[in-house]
Amino acid sequence: MIQIAAPDRLLSRLKLERNGVPIWVQLRDQLLMAMRSGALEAGERLPTMRQVAVALRIDLNTVRRAYDELERMGALTLERGRGSFVSPGLDMPDPAEALARDALDQAKAAGVQPGRLLDALKQIIEEEGDAPENP
Repeated sequence: MIQIAAPDRLLSRLKLERNGVPIWVQLRDQLLMAMRSGALEAGERLPTMRQVAVALRIDLNTVRRAYDELERMGALTLERGRGSFVSPGLDMPDPAEALARDALDQAKAAGVQPGRLLDALKQIIEEEGDAPENP
């Protein structure tokens, strides 16, 4: 049985910010968060890409990129002519990995090289006293 997410319910939760993080990344991450929290359940159909684009006043290709990335990650199943569905048996990424990806996306948007980000993170961890005993 296909469950259909009330578009208004999901679309009203999506918020974009001017924080240097690409819009498609913000959208992808918010949809992942909705899946992790159970707000979107396995098999549930998402709003169409066009509905999301219109609701958020963004380009359709931006939404397509977020949906395509979610499909590549295994979080969504795109069925031509039927819609986009939360993948059954979704194996969500480790929260630490998700945070690391977010930080990397933000760094790239700010023009910071990944190696420099890693060095800064290591320094902060050492200063906080939370450094692992075996790096």
